[in-house]
Formats: sequence, structure tokens, C-alpha cells
Amino acid sequence: MEYRPRIGLTMRLELEARRFYLGRDYSEAVEAAGGIPVHIPLIADPEFVGRVIDGLDGVLLPGSDTDVDPGYYGEQPHPRLKKVIPEKDQTEMLVLEEAEKREMPVLAICYGMQALNVSRGGSLIQDIGAQVEDHIKHEQGVPLDRNSHEITIAEKGILADLAKAEEVKVNSHHHQAIRSIGNGLIATAWASDKIVECIEDGRAVRFCMGVQWHPELNWRSDELSRAIFARFVAECSNRNADMRKMSQAGRKGQ
Repeated sequence: MEYRPRIGLTMRLELEARRFYLGRDYSEAVEAAGGIPVHIPLIADPEFVGRVIDGLDGVLLPGSDTDVDPGYYGEQPHPRLKKVIPEKDQTEMLVLEEAEKREMPVLAICYGMQALNVSRGGSLIQDIGAQVEDHIKHEQGVPLDRNSHEITIAEKGILADLAKAEEVKVNSHHHQAIRSIGNGLIATAWASDKIVECIEDGRAVRFCMGVQWHPELNWRSDELSRAIFARFVAECSNRNADMRKMSQAGRKGQ
């Protein structure tokens, strides 16, 4: 049987009900692309997170109904900042740190992309409506899977390889965005109002990609969304194969 990589997905926390949860779309998209989704509870303990990551081949950081605490990038909270859950931010940063140590594939979606950027020393626009002039609508509402605005894609990069086009339409469900780009990351797609829609790791050997839209919502009907998950899962599978080869080579050398 072909190996199916184990991919960790960080969860959300509902404060009132005191429960961890995650929408089904992320896990279904990963499974359909050939991966095994593994939910990571928001337990912000370094030892716990390290042990969980040890058993994974890649990490997916999903969207969230929360905002990254602006204290991470040295700003005071804007009046339109939405709720902040420390356990979410802390766990996300620990997961990213462990993934970086292991050079694991990372796919970050919406909030996840913003957390990735902040983890690398970047900053965020805390509210597009209040802080960006002449912006387009980035909170489209229902239907959630409708591709509502175009993005322009850089000539080179993972997204360019997958999209095979200079412009595509994507869905949009966010009120924050990237301001300054984090260390080692590059922007590879933009909306017409210059909002960054995709970031990638500048190292050619590392698959680390963040998208501001939600490919998990329309992977069944949208070719680019399917391609994103297929490439991510393939990268996770390839990493597992490489690690096994290294382990076998090490045993032979003993």
C-alpha cells in the first residue's frame, strides 16, 4: 500500500464550551489528497508539541476566527482587532518552531499564513477596512466557496507552478493581512489593492507556503485548490521517504 503521510492540523478553542474543534473541510481536503489528518490540540507546552511533531510528516495551519496578538509584532491592539486566544497563538508559534527545526513542509491558510509571517518577524495590518485606502472587499460572506476576487501571481514560485496563469480568482474571508514580510519569506501573489495573498519560503529546498484565501472550501470544484493540497501532501510524502533513506543509510554505516 502506498504510504500516506501524517499531517498535523492545529485546532481552534471555543472558550465558552471549553472545547477544541476544527471545521471538517481541512481534514477532508488533506485526506482526499492522500494524507492522514492528525488534529493537534492547543496545548502550548514545548515538550508536548515537540513529541506530537515527531510523529508527523508535515503541518497545516488552518484559518481561525481569532487574530494574532499584535504584541508579537510590537503593536498595541487596534480598536477593530477581533478576539485573541493566547493558547492558539502560543501553540501555533511552537508548531512552526518545531517544523522549522525539522525542515517539514508547511501549508498555512488565512490566519495560519498570518501566524507564519509573524513567527518570522513580520507584521500585520490589523484591520484592512480601517488601515488600507481604496481596498476591495476581503470579507465576502456566503456562499463561502465562491471565488470573489482576482489575484496576480508572480512569475516564479510554487503558486506560479500550480496555477499556470498570471491571474486567478480566489475566495476571501479575512479582515487582517500582511504588512511587513517576515524573514526568509517572499510574496508571490497580490490582490488589486496590493494586499499580499500568498507567501513562500525563499529557500528552494523548503516547501513552506501561506495563502490568504481558503482552498479547503472549494477543493472539490476548483483546480488550483486541489493542486495546492496535492502538492503539499506530495511534499510531505517525499520528506518521509527521504527521512527513511537517511535512517537506512545511517544504520548501514554503523
